[in-house]
Amino acid sequence: MKIYFMGICGTAMGNAALLARASGHEVLGSDAGVYPPMSTVLHEAGIAIHEGYAAGRLAALAPDLVVIGNALSRGNPEVEWLLDSRQIPYTSLPAWLAEFVLKGRRPIVICGTHGKTTTSALTAFLLRENGRDAGFLIGGVPVEPPVGQHLGEPSEPFVIEGDEYDSAFFDKRSKFIHYAPQIAVLNNLEFDHADIFRDLADVQRSFKHLTRIVPSSGYIVMNGDDENLAALGPIDWTRVVRVGTGAHCEVQLVDFSEDVNGAAFSLFWRGEVWAKVRWAQPGIFNARNAAMAATAAALAVCPDSPSSFDLGGLARFRGVRRRQERRVDTPELTVIEDFGHHPTAIAETLRSLRARYPQHVLCAAFEPRSNTARTSVLLEGFIAALSLADRVYLGATFEPRVEGAARFDTARVIEELAKKGVVAKTATRALAQSATRALAQSAGWREALLELMLQETLPALGESSEPGRLNRSPQLVVFFTSGSFAGIIEDYVSAAKALAQ
Repeated sequence: MKIYFMGICGTAMGNAALLARASGHEVLGSDAGVYPPMSTVLHEAGIAIHEGYAAGRLAALAPDLVVIGNALSRGNPEVEWLLDSRQIPYTSLPAWLAEFVLKGRRPIVICGTHGKTTTSALTAFLLRENGRDAGFLIGGVPVEPPVGQHLGEPSEPFVIEGDEYDSAFFDKRSKFIHYAPQIAVLNNLEFDHADIFRDLADVQRSFKHLTRIVPSSGYIVMNGDDENLAALGPIDWTRVVRVGTGAHCEVQLVDFSEDVNGAAFSLFWRGEVWAKVRWAQPGIFNARNAAMAATAAALAVCPDSPSSFDLGGLARFRGVRRRQERRVDTPELTVIEDFGHHPTAIAETLRSLRARYPQHVLCAAFEPRSNTARTSVLLEGFIAALSLADRVYLGATFEPRVEGAARFDTARVIEELAKKGVVAKTATRALAQSATRALAQSAGWREALLELMLQETLPALGESSEPGRLNRSPQLVVFFTSGSFAGIIEDYVSAAKALAQ
């Protein structure tokens, strides 16, 4: 079959295209932004990528099926041609995965507001470490396993991220509804995606729908510490295994500790020691991700004796790119990049970094970019989370025009953080305080904020205007964004590495 992927350079779409190629299909696609690393991987796999969208292209190429990515909508010329001509069948990515990849498999579907990518990577990694050729599709760029997708043996489980976001412009069901889980992992549940969900109850309703399609022979692996998941009510049509710190949990996480050398914790299966873990991943949130992944993997392959499943590989797990990824590491400066875009995730990461780097000045740079973060819906949460840093830099709000909700209030965030004793600056103030008049007059927020951050956090570039501890201590700079932060991260890292040479 000849399959055309619209939006092929997205992480999920690109990895799905690679799965289609590995299955023997002829694969090609298009995207408005063709750039590495995904474009490089696709080209190496022999997949043709067309830049931009053109209605005549589909007529000329005549694929047997078009898979339309979630980012595509009405007005796109290829979408409009498909709808007008009715010549070629089309589908959403989740529906295609359900029919061409997951059908006949035993899906392990990893769901939750936070941690889906890391938990998916952990589950796939642990299965491989235990000698199982499981399939997987990960919505990020993992370090372990070394690729983001793998078909695996048809008789083995298939691990996939179960996003609650909608499937396509023509299918507003959550993606995870398509995946028919044998094991559904409910890692956590909070309000997010304010562009498609009205409130927390609306999100819970979608998760409730997911639990309804888990068979009686399957499992729901649930975060037993999460009150929003507990509010889903009794689930008596399948087996539920709770994971958490509470004594009521079948899998209990105990004795968590964290310091400059890493993190340690123990896992118990129904009161008996399962594993004592010492690893490099930060925070109790990642320890919980590991516990959820271990439980799901064990139930998938040895349900009669889950605690016999070997967790020794956790010590070797190297994580996922852009999830607490260390970009610079010197005695004077540590730089970390993180995909955090929800207050809870940002707060947990900052608490972990505080434990690991107690002598450092903790500087948090945040770009309000996601469809929810750029609104005022979670503003109080962002203020509370960012107050855990010593200094905060706020990027410009991504696509600031917001429909249906007030936009992210940068001025209020700065004001409230100041009341908590946290130094906070934003792009417009950085522009006004720029060191050179020419830059202040001509440059945009990106250049001005980058210059300010370099001056205040890289000691070799000059003294901060705020003397005292902030100047004398080593600096830890963490960038939080679900996007590129307008390229500031790469430029900052390049400057820091140049100084370290």
